[in-house]
Amino acid sequence: MELDVHAAGGAKPASNTAETVAVKEHIIEIVSDSGEGAQTCGQLFGKVCARMRNGLWTVEIIPAEIEPPARSPAGASGNRIRIGTDAVTNAGDQADVVVAFNEQVLHGRIDAGAFRTGTIILLENCWGKDQQEPVRSLYAEAVEKFRRLGFDVHEIPMQQECLKLTDDPRRGKNMWALGLLCAIYQRDMEIVKEEISKRFAGKGERILALNLELVQAGYRWGLENTALRFEIPVGPRRATQAVMNGNQAVGLGIMAAGMEMCSMYPITPATSASHFLAAEFHKVGGFVHQAEDEIAAIGFALGASYAGKTAVTITSGPGLALKTEFVGLAVMAEIPLVIVDVQRGGPSTGLPTKIEQGDLLAALHAAAGDAPRIVIAPATVEECFHFMITARKLAEQFRGPVIVLSDANLATGQQVFPRPQPREEWLAPPVEQSHWRSEKPPYDWDPETGISGRPIPGQKGGEYVVTGLAHDRHSHVAYESATNQQGMQMRSRKLAVLQNSLRPPQVHGDPDGDLLVVGWGSTLGSIEEAVDRVRHTGGKVSSLHLRFLSPMEPGIEEIFRRFKQVMTIEINYSDDLGDPFIHGESRRYSQLAQILRSRTLMDIDCWSRVPGSPLQPAQIESVIRERLGNMTG
Repeated sequence: MELDVHAAGGAKPASNTAETVAVKEHIIEIVSDSGEGAQTCGQLFGKVCARMRNGLWTVEIIPAEIEPPARSPAGASGNRIRIGTDAVTNAGDQADVVVAFNEQVLHGRIDAGAFRTGTIILLENCWGKDQQEPVRSLYAEAVEKFRRLGFDVHEIPMQQECLKLTDDPRRGKNMWALGLLCAIYQRDMEIVKEEISKRFAGKGERILALNLELVQAGYRWGLENTALRFEIPVGPRRATQAVMNGNQAVGLGIMAAGMEMCSMYPITPATSASHFLAAEFHKVGGFVHQAEDEIAAIGFALGASYAGKTAVTITSGPGLALKTEFVGLAVMAEIPLVIVDVQRGGPSTGLPTKIEQGDLLAALHAAAGDAPRIVIAPATVEECFHFMITARKLAEQFRGPVIVLSDANLATGQQVFPRPQPREEWLAPPVEQSHWRSEKPPYDWDPETGISGRPIPGQKGGEYVVTGLAHDRHSHVAYESATNQQGMQMRSRKLAVLQNSLRPPQVHGDPDGDLLVVGWGSTLGSIEEAVDRVRHTGGKVSSLHLRFLSPMEPGIEEIFRRFKQVMTIEINYSDDLGDPFIHGESRRYSQLAQILRSRTLMDIDCWSRVPGSPLQPAQIESVIRERLGNMTG
């Protein structure tokens, strides 16, 4: 994951006679059936580009089913890689180049708006010669359709070439395709070999050698048989960079924060965080506990936190729903706990592999009674790392649960950012073992802040009974009106204290204007890119991105008043005005819009979609231009 950009070379193909086209950025997709390694191909290509100092953002293309039927439009599996001269903050709009292992997986991508007129499709041609006539017919029909839609289709003999090296081309096409892309984009093959060697280091010499042969064969074929050549210049030399996805960043952040235990139950798209921790956590003295279910996982983590070292549990939306009762216990008992929710499509099982920002209201409110908790949302892969350190500190300082809202886009997407330099202050302090004054109650709430000290089991004089029932300062069960009111006040007061310590969010663009777009989470890059495009043509639009959602950053109302209209853009559901039966009184707003409307008592509009994929800058740009046009029209 760590990259030394100074090691990156700029080797050119030795036999390159094709004309090279310089571009500032490109979007590449590799798509196949599940199990054919397109995701691995994309990950490796992205890492190679990052090592050559290109900006990078990747998005995994994952089918909704675990094992969808082969050669099906809904079964596309792979990766989207956006590389550029400068930093890249999102997955971008339509793809420039696509490598497809069969024609059927492209239909779903076309329906999703992933391609444009002129998109170059490098298509495996073996299906046109298949023994089964229906397969040949489907292939011919698809190629005709693709060309009719304006795509630049190149039929490539991937299987034929792979058979020269392996009897199972389905297991080798991904490396051959990687070599082909490296020829087209003039990648440094020494870096490619290094990355392949790392990936297959534990697979044995024979498998490693075969993969190196396949990638070299694809590279040679690309040089000799295609005139496609693109050069993406690199930006200024930067300090050592890191490239990783959001789940890896969460795992590294957990270790950097000094947390020593993660308890979780596998759930897509959060599971890879536990896989990463299972492989690396023991190196810093940590361990992963796989519980029998989501409820047990948070119970185990809460018990570990009660014992003195703040623990973390990682889940997704359905798991968060199961954890709700224990979240309430953490609030009532005031036990520090970090909960990571990698959001996916809902409700219920929903879209397990797809992105959605649908858990905001659940993160804020799901619990019996009033259960205030801190909720924060990273907007980049880099923030996924740093927010884990922040979450641990906040949980301990304010003695309660902190929910970190990531999502499937951040979880699986790779991004390049400056390599974090570890600091001692990131780590959790040692468990307190000094004598606890026996006359000091375990909930010695400060009357102004609501914050109290935290006795640790085993700390002499600090023994007390933990309860989820209403209790007084001494943790005695108490149902008196005044006691219950005081406990509610103290637990709520802590959020007000935290909010008072925060800085107002920064406006992207001018501090005033016609339209302010408000977002949260992984939509940051797409929103800001769209805003910049509109501003470049004179549109008076700016954006604001919120990281703290409970409590919210201060000064929001003052910022909103500087704009004629404020609207949120989110990946969760909202009704569109004008739809049947939808009007001002019946309309349901997107989740952040609901919160902002109640918080500010202002008319906050919204535009949201639930496509199961990241929002494209062009989509947002179109919405912004339409809103600005309506305001002036």
